[in-house]
Amino acid sequence: MTVEATVEATAERNRRKSRVGRVVSNRMDKTAVVEIERLVEHPFYGRYVRRRNKFKVHDAKNECRIGDVVRFTETRPLSKDKRWRLVEIIERAK
Repeated sequence: MTVEATVEATAERNRRKSRVGRVVSNRMDKTAVVEIERLVEHPFYGRYVRRRNKFKVHDAKNECRIGDVVRFTETRPLSKDKRWRLVEIIERAK
């Protein structure tokens, strides 16, 4: 295997999903629940409906607070439900 092929394989593996959401719970130790809200057009009525997804995010330093806007990324499974890791806090709650 050449060096270029190795670098290409590593780049392919490290292309991980990243999301931005708002912290809705931080009561667990080293875990925060982050919610992403999006608007989806209803297929028949045409009105926009709110859809929410919740993710359990690993917060190693317990620095997230409820209401913070955070960026998190995909990682290996850390527990039964946790597959995401905190990258940065974009905006602190007021």
